[in-house]
Amino acid sequence: MEKEKNYQSVSHSESHSQLGMWGVVLIIVACLAIGGVAFIAHERGELKKISAQNAAMSTALDQARSQLQDVTAKLSQLSQAQQAAQAARVSNPAPVQQRSKGVAVRRDDPRWKQVQDKLAEQQKAIDSTQSDLANAKTELSGSIARNHEQLVALARKGERNYYEFDLNRSKQFTREGPISVSLRKASAKQDYADLGLIVDDAHLVKKHVNMFEPVMLYTSESRQPVELVINQVSKDHIHGYVSAAKYKPGDLQAIDGLTDNPAGDSASASETANSSSNTPQLRSRAQR
Repeated sequence: MEKEKNYQSVSHSESHSQLGMWGVVLIIVACLAIGGVAFIAHERGELKKISAQNAAMSTALDQARSQLQDVTAKLSQLSQAQQAAQAARVSNPAPVQQRSKGVAVRRDDPRWKQVQDKLAEQQKAIDSTQSDLANAKTELSGSIARNHEQLVALARKGERNYYEFDLNRSKQFTREGPISVSLRKASAKQDYADLGLIVDDAHLVKKHVNMFEPVMLYTSESRQPVELVINQVSKDHIHGYVSAAKYKPGDLQAIDGLTDNPAGDSASASETANSSSNTPQLRSRAQR
C-alpha cells in the first residue's frame, strides 16, 4: 500500500512539473510572437516612409527636368535670335553708317569741345603742380647744409639767419635762435635723435628725427617756418643748426613803407638797416 501511495505522489509531482514547463514554453512563444508582430509593424512603417521619400524625390527630379528643358528652350531661342540679328547686320550695313555719322555729329557738338578744353586745362594744372613739386624738392635739397662750410655758404646768401649748435644729451634746454632745443636721445648707428623743443612757450617732442631731415616749426614772430637740421650724430651728441627768417613782419612792413615813400622816414630806414646789419647771420660753434 505504501508503495502505491509513493508511486502516485511521484507521478502527481511529475505531471505538475511538466505542466509548469509547458507554461513557460507557451509564455516564451507568446513573447516571440508579440515581438515578431511589433517588428513586422515597424518594418512596414519604415517601408512606407522610404516609399514616400522616394516618391518626393522622383517628383523633385521631374520638376528639375522640366525646368532644365524650359531653360534649354529659352537658350536655343536666344541663340537663334542672336544669329538672326548678326545675319541682319551682315546683310544690311546701312545702320552702321548712320551710327558713325551720329558719332561724328556728337564730336562736333560744342559741349564736346568744352569737355576737351577742361581736360586740357586740368592736364596743364597737373603738369604745373608736378613742376612746382620738383622745383621745391630741388630747392629744399639745395638749402640743407651737410657741414660747417656749406652752412657758411648759405649764411653768405643773406636770406636767413643761421644758428649752429652742438648739443649733448640733457634735460636742459638750450636757446637756438627763436626756439629752445634739448637732446633726449641720439642713435649713432641709425643716425637719428629724439628732441625736446620749446616754441612760443609750448613744449614739443620730436621723436626719430633723421639726419639731414628738416624739421619745420612755425612761430608767432614770422610767417616763414623755422628750420632745424641735424647733420652729425654721435653717441649722446648731435651737431646741427637752426635757420630762421631774417626779417620780422614789422621790418617787412617798414621796408614796404619806405618803397612807397622813399623821401620820408630816412631815420627809420637807417635804423632798420643798422639792426639788420648788426644781427649775426651765423652763430658758429666757436661762439658757443
